[in-house]
Amino acid sequence: MLVVRHLGKTFSTPTGPFAVLTDVSLEMGPRESVAILGPSGCGKSTLLQILGTLDEPTAGGMTLQGIDPFQLKSEALSLFRNRHIGFIFQDHYLLPQLSVWQNTLVPALATHSHVPESLVAEAHRLLDRVGLTDRLDHRPGELSGGQRQRVALARALLLKPTLVLADEPTGNLDAENGSLVSEMLLQLMAEESAILITVTHSEALAAKMDRQMQLVQGRLVT
Repeated sequence: MLVVRHLGKTFSTPTGPFAVLTDVSLEMGPRESVAILGPSGCGKSTLLQILGTLDEPTAGGMTLQGIDPFQLKSEALSLFRNRHIGFIFQDHYLLPQLSVWQNTLVPALATHSHVPESLVAEAHRLLDRVGLTDRLDHRPGELSGGQRQRVALARALLLKPTLVLADEPTGNLDAENGSLVSEMLLQLMAEESAILITVTHSEALAAKMDRQMQLVQGRLVT
């Protein structure tokens, strides 16, 4: 479902071109997970941005569900990203003025002026799965760090994406909450048949993935 072929990214700098990614290739299918490790500045976040279609490669490319997203026009690309890709960040990016269940519904607002009852029910189901049924009407400021990250997890899965990209999803959590969030993440990925790519410095989180890969000199290696 996800095919990445010889993907590269080069930035222009005052001293000349700077290649962050040079030859990244990867294939993944439903329920597969991979952890990408590497030192700060090696290009991990750049890779996630490209896989999430928030940036374009300067070489190579990718397909998801057989579609090359970089051939789509702007509006179609936004719809493709909303429908097929879920994001989980180190910072939860919840909207402070919204309740837990309202934050979970945010991805639906991109394509619905009125959120269907089916998605409201799905939001409640996901929040129940991550143990937040008793926090539905709470705002982010009333939650712990681990609880906020669980809301972010539910939000990412609301539209049943094909691909979930997690950038240091446990980076701001203590060991206990980090372990809890990572276990919930993997369980829900399996249930939803999604592909999971995680960028992390946590060896504990990486060990729970199907595969562990290093980003070295712009290439993914096992």
